[in-house]
Amino acid sequence: MTAPENPTPSLDAGPTEPALLEETIGANLERTVAAHGDREALVDVPSGRRWTYREFDADVDALARGLMARGVDAGDRVGIWAPNCPEWTLLQYATAKIGAILVNVNPAYRSHELAYVVTQSGMSTLVSATRHKSSDYRAMVEDVREQCPDLHDVVYVGDPSWDEVVAAGAGVSAAELADRSASLTPGDPINIQYTSGTTGFPKGATLSHRNILNNGYFVGELVGYGPTDRVCIPVPFYHCFGMIMGNLACTSHGSAMVISAPSFHPALTLEAVVAERCTSLYGVPTMFIAELGLPDFDTYDLSTLRTGIMAGSPCPVEVMKQVVARMNMGEVAICYGMTETSPVSTMTRTDDDLRRRTETVGRVMPHLQVQVVDPVTGEPTPRGRAGELCTRGYSVMIGYWEDEDKTAEAIDAEGWMHTGDLATMDDDGYCAIVGRIKDMVIRGGENVYPREIEEFLYGHPSVADVQVIGVPDEKYGEELMAWIILRDGADEVDADAIREFCAGRLAHYKIPRYVHVTTSFPMTVTGKIRKVEMRAQALELLGLPPAAGARAR
Repeated sequence: MTAPENPTPSLDAGPTEPALLEETIGANLERTVAAHGDREALVDVPSGRRWTYREFDADVDALARGLMARGVDAGDRVGIWAPNCPEWTLLQYATAKIGAILVNVNPAYRSHELAYVVTQSGMSTLVSATRHKSSDYRAMVEDVREQCPDLHDVVYVGDPSWDEVVAAGAGVSAAELADRSASLTPGDPINIQYTSGTTGFPKGATLSHRNILNNGYFVGELVGYGPTDRVCIPVPFYHCFGMIMGNLACTSHGSAMVISAPSFHPALTLEAVVAERCTSLYGVPTMFIAELGLPDFDTYDLSTLRTGIMAGSPCPVEVMKQVVARMNMGEVAICYGMTETSPVSTMTRTDDDLRRRTETVGRVMPHLQVQVVDPVTGEPTPRGRAGELCTRGYSVMIGYWEDEDKTAEAIDAEGWMHTGDLATMDDDGYCAIVGRIKDMVIRGGENVYPREIEEFLYGHPSVADVQVIGVPDEKYGEELMAWIILRDGADEVDADAIREFCAGRLAHYKIPRYVHVTTSFPMTVTGKIRKVEMRAQALELLGLPPAAGARAR
């Protein structure tokens, strides 16, 4: 059959109504408080603490004035290193009101990674938990302070130092805070989120009020949020899923934010949904699988749920069927995006059928454009043909913090953010992700770039050379495998030895599960490592079926 002379290009633009919000996060919160002041804004199920919007705004202002009293100026970087807790959310909005740039630090980080983020961002103030699970945050912070002299103020959640900051705010008037807030503009940078991105150490995606407020707002619009909605947010606040798609979607619609636990726990999540009569639930597919797999799942009354968001990785058809039927989430949405695009670029709609919710990542969001381009020519591919997915519009980040070169590599001269993902677009504009151009590994929803781990493992005394790849895994989607060439005369290493070397210094999800000691790597004739061949060999070495590799790539 002859192809049409002018095939439709894989290019689509979202609707332009309702209008973009041209205001700061603080101004938007105050509008919500004026309209819904007596409605619940935040519920922390573990501690039983609750805030109406009026109470929440008052506590945000008290913290904001305290930070001003401690010398935090607009543009200063304030870090937050903690699991989900009310103080995380209060700080998110307090920093927005005074124009400080909130730097999200992954709770799984260890001292090695914390020191990098503190230094690279130029962080002057850090708000930290004291402990979480087996992590002694206070000990790691004190270790990092010795390496980072510019970090002059550390505040601990649940510690007298937190109360001292709030108390200091008595010396700053409400008028002074109002003047500071009025001096801010929607285009000001307000958040740095570190992402492994596409190369090397994590890069700080720098996002503005306009970027993240609008993205949260339109996510909320497309799932129909309003002041009667109560959203259970078991996904982490340090990630855009929690703080933007969760918190900002809620506060821009007068909905309630419900914290089920400091970190994800399937039973505690469902208990929170029941106790707080939540209408919406968030998670990556593995979270929903864990919830559905609870032995007493059928004892939970989930009749108040109507919607929610699933993102992070593709959802299996059978899981989606159960989420809709057994969890009462008939309007659940699938979202796709990346930290650099604030994050959501495409999203399914509440009336999309099962096929579109499992085989696609939806269609373009309002006020954005997406296109699928040939990686070689840069021209849009015909509909149905794979190419690189790109996004343009208000959601594209300001850039990587203090890294113009990497920013220019990611955002082209026409303003398109290149995702590195291979996708197709159908005739109705629905996009499907079919692979990744680059070697990024996605383990349980966490983006991991092998080079960072390779650089770290070069520090092992037995390692002469190392390459890290992703291999298929039923639970996490992908797991890490390190191929290692030993130094002459070095002691043998195995997976346990590598894990021990990494423990406490790398986040758990960056530690290779598998280790293969070899004498050489597969290479091209020009000397480039062939990771595609390494992945194929890994399937044989690990006894995985060839089809597993096809699904993972």
